[in-house]
Amino acid sequence: QVQLVESGGGLVQPGGSLRLSCVASGSIASIYNLGWYRQAPGNERELVAITTTGLTTNYYSDSVKGLFTISRDKAKNTVYMQMDNLKVEETGVYLCYYNTWGREDYWGKGTQVTVSS
Repeated sequence: QVQLVESGGGLVQPGGSLRLSCVASGSIASIYNLGWYRQAPGNERELVAITTTGLTTNYYSDSVKGLFTISRDKAKNTVYMQMDNLKVEETGVYLCYYNTWGREDYWGKGTQVTVSS
């Protein structure tokens, strides 16, 4: 079992910034994928950004490239996402995601990000 705990969400004005954190604990593999999905009301869960510990490669959705930055602290089993120039349409619950080879996906409970004036 893997547990994921997110933090850092909140209410910001358009153009503002937030920094999300996700701490993974439990049966953590040596190589794993750790990242963020967004779930907005009435919408499908969408991948925002993800990183892998094995190759230190990062993926970003097209809409956030150049605006969001994902990073990790492997020693702390923690992933961060710096979110700049936030837009109203980026409002939603941001869920931390964990996956490693041969195992099921794990999800955090999510942290709410609300972008509103």
